Amino acid sequence: VLLVKVPRAARRERPVYVGQNPLDGTYRRNYEGDYKCRREEVGRMLADQSEQPADSIILQHFTMDDLDAQSIAQYRNRFASRSSDHPWLAEDDKGLLMKLGGWRQDRASGADGLTVAGLMMFGTEGAIRDPHGIPQYNVDYRERLSEDPEVRWTDRLTLDGTWAGNLFQFYQKVITRLFADLKVPFQMGPDLFRKDETIVHEAIREALVNALIHADFHGQGGVIIEKYRDRFEMSNPGTLLLSIDQMLQGGVSECRNKSLQLMFQQIGGGEKAGSGIDKIRQGWASQKWRWPIIHQPTRPDRVKLVLPMVSLLPEESVEMLKAVLGENIGGLSGEEIQALVTAHVEGCVTNLRLQQFSRQHTADLTKMLQDLCSRGLLEKDGYGRWASYRLSPQRFPVSDGSSSSPHIEGSSPHRAADSSHSDPEDAQDDPILSDPDLLKVTEASRTKSRLKPEETEQMIEELCRGRFLNFRQIGILLGRDPRNTRDRFLSKLVQEGRLTARYPDEPTHPSQAYTTTEEAE
Repeated sequence: VLLVKVPRAARRERPVYVGQNPLDGTYRRNYEGDYKCRREEVGRMLADQSEQPADSIILQHFTMDDLDAQSIAQYRNRFASRSSDHPWLAEDDKGLLMKLGGWRQDRASGADGLTVAGLMMFGTEGAIRDPHGIPQYNVDYRERLSEDPEVRWTDRLTLDGTWAGNLFQFYQKVITRLFADLKVPFQMGPDLFRKDETIVHEAIREALVNALIHADFHGQGGVIIEKYRDRFEMSNPGTLLLSIDQMLQGGVSECRNKSLQLMFQQIGGGEKAGSGIDKIRQGWASQKWRWPIIHQPTRPDRVKLVLPMVSLLPEESVEMLKAVLGENIGGLSGEEIQALVTAHVEGCVTNLRLQQFSRQHTADLTKMLQDLCSRGLLEKDGYGRWASYRLSPQRFPVSDGSSSSPHIEGSSPHRAADSSHSDPEDAQDDPILSDPDLLKVTEASRTKSRLKPEETEQMIEELCRGRFLNFRQIGILLGRDPRNTRDRFLSKLVQEGRLTARYPDEPTHPSQAYTTTEEAE
């Protein structure tokens, strides 16, 4: 066996390109292959190369009048309550901003002024979103706690002109909402006063601050914080400056907005030693909840952290395994059981996901997963580092995305915002989804809870014969979760040459669609 390992390029080494011009020759690896980067993507990579933090840039034509005085006063009070004798508190507002990096003087040019960090942390909404400021800036909090499908939001905080709109006010308003339903056990601190926070509170605060200080506010989509009954989801524009492996190891800190990081540290939010992810994991481990999940969707680039408030071994998953494998669960080891439970709860399990639970070497985890496949307990999708594993439909009653488990994201009544089922109007707006001929083709899939994989594959080929359909249309017509359909069937059919992608060189193209290969010409 010849193994060729290509490490992830560090931020100072990106973009990686062919030819003489990075704007025209940069490619990026994404699951099934490489795709050519757009110029704006290359521009963000070049910006991340700079040693100057993105939020330290001095903005022209902005003054102290563009800041919200109440926000500065509240921040000063929070700072003083944590460090009452800190020498910076003796400064006036402009002096305090200079110490925090919100106001800066350029020694080379002699120019001084408000920085990007100062404007975003304390500015008014109008000033922040000014064309000469950060016009792409957006922050959004969404709360989805109702079981009524007609209720889209139970609470929402967005830029609507009713509040200052800066990051400090957003943080203050959102953190209280995230903490609202957390149970606080009675504990005494070293000062013999009651402690009103637990390590879970600290973990949530760390996750929120991370989303704010690591965001690329010139990217698309803004910072989105979502609260569900069984999880929190926090996403921000931009890419990770460290690999996931480096993040999990801890000890290394790379921050896109260092002045914002300092501002939050002074009021008790955020770590600088690269231990933030450790604090989050410790908080979740203290409750025996499933470990956080990190996603990195592209086009646009985003980082998404999912914090599931679900047991590591949910009772319904354990009972399902006992029903199939016997009371002792087939004599499986603890890590083998965790792999099967993860496949049941999250829809699939990967080597990378198990690394977040286990201290075993990645090669040993791969061997364990392959062994579970050989015993007929798991079924493999994909190859190499992109391989994922699902419960075998021959051994387990639910494994094709039709699960009713409340913890599988695709089947939850509170789906993620990018799910095709998150808006019931989708089916009304797309005539393809009401085409009687296509509905007839997929009738069996919609009326039966289980189908053989070969039957589903044949249906998909028939649906795509003579037309291009995207994965959402295919999933809804089948009555299955679209993302599960894409990962389980569409990728496999493309690899086997039975389907042809509209954009074969760009697997994650936002308009990607599929047709049967015989119709591709």
